[in-house]
Amino acid sequence: ACLAKGNTWLQGGRVDEALRAYDRAIALNPDLFEAHFNRGNVLLRRQRPMEALAAFERTLALAPDLAIAHYNRATLLAANGREDEAMAGYERTLALDPAQVQARFNLGTLHLKRGEGEQALACMDAVIQQAPNVAEAHNNRGSALMLLQRVAEAGQAFDRAVALKPGYAEAISNRGGLRLQLNHHEAAIHDLREAVRRNPAEPASHRLLGALLRETGDLEGALAEFHKVLELAPEAQGALSDWVGTLAEAGDWAQLPDGVARLQAAVRDGRGGVAPAVAVALIASPELQLACAQQAAGQLPAAQLGPLVRRPGSGKLRIGYFSADFHEHAGAARLAALFERHDRDHFEWLAFSYGPVTTDDMHSRLRKPFHQFMDVRERSDREIAQLARELGVDVAVDLNGYARGGRPGIFVQRCAPVQVGWLGWPATTGVAAMDYFIADRVALPAALHPQFTEKVVSLRHTALVGEADRRVAEVDATRDAQGLPADAVVFCAFHPMHLITPVAFDGWMRILQAVPGSVLWLLDEHPVAGDRLRAAASARGVDAARLVFAPRAAADVQLMRYALADVLLDSAPYSNATVVSDALWVGLPAVTLAGAALSGRTGASLLTAAELAEGLVTSAADYEASAIALAQDAPRRAALRERLLAGRKTSALFNLKALARQLESAYVAMDERSLQGLPPRAFDVRG
Repeated sequence: ACLAKGNTWLQGGRVDEALRAYDRAIALNPDLFEAHFNRGNVLLRRQRPMEALAAFERTLALAPDLAIAHYNRATLLAANGREDEAMAGYERTLALDPAQVQARFNLGTLHLKRGEGEQALACMDAVIQQAPNVAEAHNNRGSALMLLQRVAEAGQAFDRAVALKPGYAEAISNRGGLRLQLNHHEAAIHDLREAVRRNPAEPASHRLLGALLRETGDLEGALAEFHKVLELAPEAQGALSDWVGTLAEAGDWAQLPDGVARLQAAVRDGRGGVAPAVAVALIASPELQLACAQQAAGQLPAAQLGPLVRRPGSGKLRIGYFSADFHEHAGAARLAALFERHDRDHFEWLAFSYGPVTTDDMHSRLRKPFHQFMDVRERSDREIAQLARELGVDVAVDLNGYARGGRPGIFVQRCAPVQVGWLGWPATTGVAAMDYFIADRVALPAALHPQFTEKVVSLRHTALVGEADRRVAEVDATRDAQGLPADAVVFCAFHPMHLITPVAFDGWMRILQAVPGSVLWLLDEHPVAGDRLRAAASARGVDAARLVFAPRAAADVQLMRYALADVLLDSAPYSNATVVSDALWVGLPAVTLAGAALSGRTGASLLTAAELAEGLVTSAADYEASAIALAQDAPRRAALRERLLAGRKTSALFNLKALARQLESAYVAMDERSLQGLPPRAFDVRG
């Protein structure tokens, strides 16, 4: 009677009376599972979730096969952050009642939140089969397909979600993000502005819009959007990195120091969400770089493949290079020249490319040295790892790390018995499954090895400068044509704006003041950044006209520019290896400050390999003094230029064949240790 009375009162909305009735029913019969279940529903209405959870758990103790009780319990667990238990609860619900669409949708949403694309997709496909017109299921299906790199299908899913629910802000935002990824900027900005208009309190749309504005050069607009994200969701993944990274790109030095301090605090406090690429560029501490990488690695989807079973040896070691950069870019020619010198008789070379679709000549050149070249951009991390396993890759070499386009998740899945990072990422990945990191003893001395989760393999040098016959542009190859004074000392610092820090710029201005008539040649990346640099020069007592800006240009034009300059000023705390190597190749003397972390020591490695250690200093004061002394000594500059140009035939810096042999020796040693069942260890490669 009490149970029936409670049900009547509950149907009539008299929840307090219903609760008392269910309590009375339970007092009379503690094993009456219906009373416990209904009591849980009343407690949900009264927003007493923990008591409701206890009621549903008591229900299940009495009636373990009551599907709806499993569902209610799982929903409460999910809301309380107990995701593993919630997922088990939804799975139990579906085992008892396969037609429970909402349970399957909720389970798929949790898989999606955890980055488990295949499981999320399976759930959403099942939901759509039962309920084809649920827009949210199509939207989540699109997000799962994005995780799996199935971009075309994802676009169709987002289109279907919007068609079913016009004005569906989340789906419009997701479609805008997809279009941004495809560089369909006009369509993307339409979607993202519409999503922001419809739901201005949703941070994800503001973040995507900010990324699009940054991509298209509207740095001030991007900063406004990223700042809005921080207002709406201060702890959102990547929000602080987006804002601080864009401050650096825009040269907004008024806010940058505070932004960097906030980045450091976020990493130090273990809050996570800081993009390693931003941290490596702006944070000099190797300890914080390690912490940031480990926090980022902890956010990657967990390994889904089982243990890797080694294939029998075939006589040739199979080396896989994994990269998003098998196309024309700043370092492509050097990389191609190295690949062309690899030993094809004793090794089998495989390339896994997940970068943009290109048809440029450099892409064609980069393909040729490989026995197999695979375009895997539309495969998931798990699928790429599985493919590498099936192909019997012995050593997998990650050329990207957390740099743009990088996919460290492939290596979390364990795509080869030996996994090693090299070249494209100047820091640890923090990924436990990465076995080795290739460096040299100058760039990464033994004292820094503890700041890497990988075991460090040290070559004689890892400088990748390029072959002797690189093309140098001849058109406009005069100072006059480049807008430079004919007889003045020309310092150049062709670094992207985000690597130019206020502290480094202070030093450059003191150098200009000490060398009358000298000029500083910089890249003209964004009008707003150039204007800020001119203003900063004036504020430091230097005529802004002494800053000369050059637009971005092809590699041969950039080499020509280095040949016209007198002294290269490397960036700090991040040393720009591409700029230093290009400068040294044309014979331009350089000054670099050896930093505390690997990211600040690549210039030091290059100068050491070039046998020009006199350009390597360890303090800001010595950096300025060295640059000034070099500027004031034309005969010495000429002698250094002559040494560098002559060294193309004799210096280790230019010996790509020797570097190829050293890398191959390292790969063999790593593989032999793996075959013996021994764990990775640090070692040196001699020669």
